Amino acid sequence: MDVETKLELIRRPPTEEIITEQELRELLETKEHPIAYDGFEPSGIAHLGSGLLRAIKLQDLLDAGIEFKFLIADWYAWINNKMGGDLEKIKKAGSYLIEAWKACGADLKKAEVVWTSEVVKDSEYWKKVIAVAKITTIDRMVRASTIMGRKTSEMQYAAQLFYPTMQAADPFYLDADICQLGMDQRKATILSHEIGTRLKWWKPVCIHHHLLIGLKGPTKMGGFETKKELDIQIASKMAKSVPKTCIFIHDSPKEIKEKIANAFCPEKIIKSNPILEICKFIIFRKVKVLEIPRPIKFGGPIEFHSYEDLEKAFREGELHPLDLKNAVADGLIKVLEPVRKYFERNEEARELLEFTKNVKVTR
Repeated sequence: MDVETKLELIRRPPTEEIITEQELRELLETKEHPIAYDGFEPSGIAHLGSGLLRAIKLQDLLDAGIEFKFLIADWYAWINNKMGGDLEKIKKAGSYLIEAWKACGADLKKAEVVWTSEVVKDSEYWKKVIAVAKITTIDRMVRASTIMGRKTSEMQYAAQLFYPTMQAADPFYLDADICQLGMDQRKATILSHEIGTRLKWWKPVCIHHHLLIGLKGPTKMGGFETKKELDIQIASKMAKSVPKTCIFIHDSPKEIKEKIANAFCPEKIIKSNPILEICKFIIFRKVKVLEIPRPIKFGGPIEFHSYEDLEKAFREGELHPLDLKNAVADGLIKVLEPVRKYFERNEEARELLEFTKNVKVTR
């Protein structure tokens, strides 16, 4: 496969930015199978963003010949006091997360799963963490700590400073050429990008994917990033802590229809529209055609073969929000059907799901 084809796969939605594309091009030209990683706090049930969207982007990378490492960041969830700070519960939730990705179509036979609780047993890892800390100011670490999903004003404990320090060191311990994480993690990935050559290691390429917006729409809440638009994107992302505005991969057809029906979707508005985002980043990545079964008096049934055509029709008022919502609900039900079947047929996965469901989500 030529470099241009690989780049096209890597750029596909939900990829939002690449730092830098020239560095990525040079990497692809010099290394046949670069290594990328992403890290996840086990902290509850997977939703569309953490489950389905992750599997979709993983496949793009695998198709581009990139080797991928999933870091189950159980110690990070422990530091972040997820699940009440109970490390054993967090680990069990991590095992559930692996099953969730499998159910969403992630081919984990072609990817490697790494646990932070295993990584921390190696003194070489801690040497890298300390090396990062020795050349990074406390102020920079405090500002980077918003990757935990907390504003700087919420930072209270010294352990929270370990979080960005460890994350900045992760790609170097994992031999990762690429940090492929969400936009909310860019303060840590940029830190890795900047310090790599200073420490005479290497400069990982940063590939950040879009954060799927919650069903309530945009939320203005400062304190996460210096860029206003990114600040809103982080504050507005789909989050399991707000279940009514979040579609979980295990939601029943009834739950999906109810949540979509109540979602923010103003007529003709494209920006920060969660229903259109689901179409762009999920529906059109999983199916070739979106069918809108409208009554004849409202124009009759219509099909869209691309997101661009759908967006144009909605922006110009040719498609009513209610008709779009009904179609998206039906589309998501079909897309998530394999997930439901996977957990119905797999007893171990089902037990892990039930355990994770019953553990209180804390932040």
